[in-house]
Amino acid sequence: MRSADTLEFAWRVVRGSPGRTLLILLAMSIGVAAVVAVSSIGEGARLYVVNQFGSLGTHLVIVLPGRSETAGAMPGVLIGKTPRDLTLDDALALKRSHAIRRLAPLIVGAGDVHVGARRRETPVLGSTAELMAIRSMAMAQGQFLPSGDPRHSQPVCVIGAKVADELFAGRRALGEWLRIGDRRFRVVGVLASQGQSLGFNTDEIVIVPLAAAQALFNTEALFRVLVEAKSREQIAIAKSDIEDILRERHDGKRDVTVITQDAVLATFDRILRALTLAVGGLAAISLAVAGILIMNVMLISVTQRRGEIGLLKALGATGGNIRAMFFAEAALLALGGAALGLAAGKLGQLVFGQLYPSIPFTPPWWAVIAAPLTAVLTAVLFSVAPARRAARLDPVRALSKR
Repeated sequence: MRSADTLEFAWRVVRGSPGRTLLILLAMSIGVAAVVAVSSIGEGARLYVVNQFGSLGTHLVIVLPGRSETAGAMPGVLIGKTPRDLTLDDALALKRSHAIRRLAPLIVGAGDVHVGARRRETPVLGSTAELMAIRSMAMAQGQFLPSGDPRHSQPVCVIGAKVADELFAGRRALGEWLRIGDRRFRVVGVLASQGQSLGFNTDEIVIVPLAAAQALFNTEALFRVLVEAKSREQIAIAKSDIEDILRERHDGKRDVTVITQDAVLATFDRILRALTLAVGGLAAISLAVAGILIMNVMLISVTQRRGEIGLLKALGATGGNIRAMFFAEAALLALGGAALGLAAGKLGQLVFGQLYPSIPFTPPWWAVIAAPLTAVLTAVLFSVAPARRAARLDPVRALSKR
């Protein structure tokens, strides 16, 4: 029997039982769609995190108050404890390290920003001129914060593009005054639109000098210190120097957390790997269920098609030909289910992309290849038992019971 005849025969069987075919296609497509959709989510999340840190450069080191005792734990400031504050003097002391190019102490709060009758609640950041280079910010108009002694400040601010549009209603914001709470600040610059970056939407923030933020929020404590190492090779040296300097300043206590880009990405990779494994398990269960369904349906089919199989063997079809027909039928069903699953996964990817446009949902190439291949292999594997039973039928006995 020619391969074309085998495929044609299998296609007629698949087309002749629409209810059975639809059920198997549905089971197969669920497993394939799960792999594609969730691998898109995982890969999109990974690319999003990489892009977020990449926008800050590859030499970023972040210093947080509070000690993380184990890998992957969060510093005390994020879990309700009260760690020792980081101060401006702590930040300035870090300049003793020869591995550090620049640093920017940071204070974060929220303020009622208003111009005349127009007002809005806006995140307010207090920092220094170095923040622009460390955060890779770009200016649409004007200039960034002036450099100088961070202990002293001028009543100036830099605002995000959206803040400028909402508060100044199309008017030129440069040189104008706005109020944050009861304090007045002159706008010296407007940031270019850049969107989200490490938890902040730069289009919706106001940046003031560090000393002004300390007075505005009545605090000396820093939210964090952003540090840029001189090179990628010196990140480890910078991290070690930061820990040593602050331990010396904090009476020998290791009460800060120093985070590097590689450490954060490694943590996210571990999380995403666990997510991928979990979803892979669910997809495997779905494909196994589909395989069992194929096996059961084909075993029933062998009983129903005894006369047909007997006739084929009487006309010269070998056991190998019969097995090939069953394998071809299973492969056609798996390929159809895989095609539907890939389409459903792509649809899910588009839906997630509409809901979260800042995340680049894209399935990795291996998922697009592995999912349909696994579906076909599963279908063929579970069709072995029915195929062997059909191939062993005696044509005389099969025809006598037609």
